[in-house]
Order: sequence, then C-alpha cells, then structure tokens
Amino acid sequence: MSCVIAAGLFFWQGWHGLNLSDEGFLWYGAQRVIAGEVPLRDFQSYDPGRYYWSAAIMMLWGDGGIVALRAAIAACQAVGLAIALLLVSGRSRLNVPMIVLAAATLSVWMYPRHKLFDITLSIALVAALAFMIRRASAKSCFAAGLVVGLAALFGRNHGVYGVAASIGAIAWLASLENAFRFRACFSAWAAGVALGYSPMLAMIVLIPGFATAFWESVRFLFEIKTTNLPLPVPWPWLVPLTTDFPVTAAQDFLLGTFFVAILGFAVLGAALVIQRRRRGKPVAPELVSCVLLSLPYAHFAFSRPDIGHLSQGIFPLLVGCLAATRELRASLKWPLAASLTAASLFVMLPQQPGWGCRFSYDCTEADVGGNKLTVDFETANSLRILRELVGKYSPGGRSFVATPFWPAAYAIFGLKSPTWEIFALFPRSEAFQLDEIERIKRADPGFVLVWDYVLDGNQDLRFRNTHPLLERFFQSHFERLPDPQSSFVYQIYKSR
Repeated sequence: MSCVIAAGLFFWQGWHGLNLSDEGFLWYGAQRVIAGEVPLRDFQSYDPGRYYWSAAIMMLWGDGGIVALRAAIAACQAVGLAIALLLVSGRSRLNVPMIVLAAATLSVWMYPRHKLFDITLSIALVAALAFMIRRASAKSCFAAGLVVGLAALFGRNHGVYGVAASIGAIAWLASLENAFRFRACFSAWAAGVALGYSPMLAMIVLIPGFATAFWESVRFLFEIKTTNLPLPVPWPWLVPLTTDFPVTAAQDFLLGTFFVAILGFAVLGAALVIQRRRRGKPVAPELVSCVLLSLPYAHFAFSRPDIGHLSQGIFPLLVGCLAATRELRASLKWPLAASLTAASLFVMLPQQPGWGCRFSYDCTEADVGGNKLTVDFETANSLRILRELVGKYSPGGRSFVATPFWPAAYAIFGLKSPTWEIFALFPRSEAFQLDEIERIKRADPGFVLVWDYVLDGNQDLRFRNTHPLLERFFQSHFERLPDPQSSFVYQIYKSR
C-alpha cells in the first residue's frame, strides 16, 4: 500500500510545481554529489545522508533533473509511510478500513516533498524506540541506537531529538527492569549510535577538508544561535472571524488547533502513560515512543511555526493518536479516526503541488532543466528571466551568480555555483564574504542576479544587510542593468 500511494502521489504531482529556494537547495546538492563533490566541504548543505540517497537513485534513473530527484524522494516517502502504517496497525489483526484512513491521514501530511527525508526520519525514530521498549533487550537497544546514528547522518537535529527521546526510553525501561538491564541497554544503544554515525566519522577522518567544514557548520549554528527564523504562532484563537473567506478561516483555525494538539499530546500523553504505568496497566510501546518524541519534534514545529514545519513535527502526534485508537471501542474509534482524517485532508490537501495548479491558481508549462513542469505564472516568469539572462550573458556554460535564495538556478543548467553559500540567509562575517568574493573572481560570472526579497518583512535580512561586502562588490565590479518587469525586485548586473 505504501509503495502504491507513494507512486500514485509521484505520478499525480511529480511534474507539478517548483520551489526555486528550498527544493533547489536539495536538487543542487544532489547534482554536485553526482559530480563528485562533498556536502558541507564543497557547497553549503544539510548533513550528507540525504544527498547520497538522492544522488544514488538519480544515477539509477539516469538523469540529474528535478523529476529524478522527486522519484528519489518518493522512494524515501514509501519507506516512511510503510513504517508508520506498521506502527499504527501494531500486532492486532489487520483492520483494512482503519489502515486506509491512517494512510490518507499520514500521506497528506507528507509535505513539503523536499522535506520528506525529515518526516521519514521522525517516523523511523518512533519505530526504533518502540522496538527497543517492546523487546527490552541488548539487541533492540543496539538497533535503536543504530537508527539514531543514521538519523543524525541525514540531519543532526534528528540525532539530537533521537538522543533525548532515547534517554527517556531507557529510563522507562529502567522503571520496568533492573539496573543491570539499564546499564546493558545504554551500552548497547551507545554502540549502535556509534555504528550508525560511523559514515560521518569516516568522512571526518578520511576526506581532506571535511572535518574543518563540519566543525565550521557547527560553530556557525552557535554563532547565529538559531536554526530557523521565528514567526508568530498561528494560535486558533487569533483567527479573525470573517464571512468573506469562511473556508480559509476554517483552515487557519484547524491549522492553529494542530499546533495546540502537538503540545497537548506531549503533556497529556506523558501524564496518561505515567498514570497507566503506576496502576500497573499495559502501555503500548508505540504510544510511549510517540510521547517521548512529541516534545522534541514540537520544538522543531515551533521553531518556525508555519505549515511546512508543522508537517515535519507532527508525526509523533499522528502516529500516536492513530495507534491509540486500537484500544478504543468502535463507537469512539471510528469517529475520532475519521475526524482526524477529514481535518487533515481539509488543511493539507490544498497545499499539495498537484492540487494547486488544478484548483487553486492558474499555471503554465515550463522547461526546467530538460523536464516539462506545470508551474504557477510567477515561477514561470522567473524562469523566463533566468533563461534570457543565461542566453545573453552566460552562454556555453559560463558561470553566473544567483543569490540569495535561488540555488535551483544552478541546478536547472547543471552548473556549479561560483560561491560556496547557495542560500544566503543569515549575516556573514567580513572574512567569509571576502573569501566568497575571491571565488566569484575566479569563476568570472557573466551576470549577477540578486533577488532583493524582504524575507518575513524583516529589513535586516535583505541581502544588502546580511552581505554588504558582496553587495558593494557587485556594484563596483559589474554593470547594473534595468530591472525586468516582475512583481519581484531583481537587481541584475552584467560583467564589464
């Protein structure tokens, strides 16, 4: 079922939509890995795991295009959905209607598609801790640690969340078993973490320059003291009462309710689990695991409380609620499960790329690196401007600069970015900017495109304020061109 759903979603919307920023960030990185480059060292990236997974499947596909990348993501989605459905079904007799409801609920929350690695990792951690708690053996503790280590290989934040929840799971086992079992479990778990993370450790030791790049990425996180740009929390009671757009208001209200539900599940779920434990009643390992991971992933959802981050942090809640329905009588089980599915579809279905161009806004066909995609008119206009600039000022594979949020521009043409930083979001030091300027000089780009976008309405995040030396370099070493007709503000320079 998971493979069929993932394949169906891929064929439904694999050729729809394009995110030039975040999706382009993953796409560019996968292309550079295929070209032999190393994440973090040779280009700005997340942790390496997702790039090697994507590059491997894209090479099997025989294409470095965006559709091949989405096929690689769909394969990851199938794995995550299968694990989640196994957790929901548990060891009980297979209830096909309930699994269908669960599949609809879980799959519609798998958004945005370029973040499905993160969603699958959260599900895998739930399964790993549930397995450790159920078996309560050195082998299961080792297996859980192995998954935590592998999760960190794809995203260090998932490793941190996995470690925090694992400590809670081992403490839970200690309350059920003797101290010897606790020590044995912790030792086996730590060995599993080391083995799961060993590819990263090998890269640090064996690949020249990677250790420096890795520690610099850690240092930079401490320097900026954040992993995301904050937004106001869309609490449901802040949704204005209006009759003009009742459907939108209802969607916003439910979206805020899901944010409340994440926190409520973390607190009330922990209270329920502890209460049942004190009364000597059995507690499903899946529920304990979801509760342990709900608070860490609530941290992720609230780090930038928009719909994309909610989707990446909500799966402990979803899996926990669906698994808990196994213990309920039919008069409660079906209404609750159906309500969760209906609310999920109502909020998340319009977010799907395959939905937007068919029902929400007008789209047109565009060539994206050799793939024909259906995209919204604003994206199509941006692609047209980019093609015209490349054709006029960077023909024959000549380099160009597209900054701060357009890494897809390089991937579309299969080119290497002149700069290491492909997503210039946070302020950088003068030394860093001077190094980037030297890289640009060596690359001799034909043109520079600066998308002068005010992210979150915060003027401090404009490129001229986060990278002032680069801005002045472009102004002094390139010739400014007239801005094209577009709703976005572009600053375009050509080589002198």
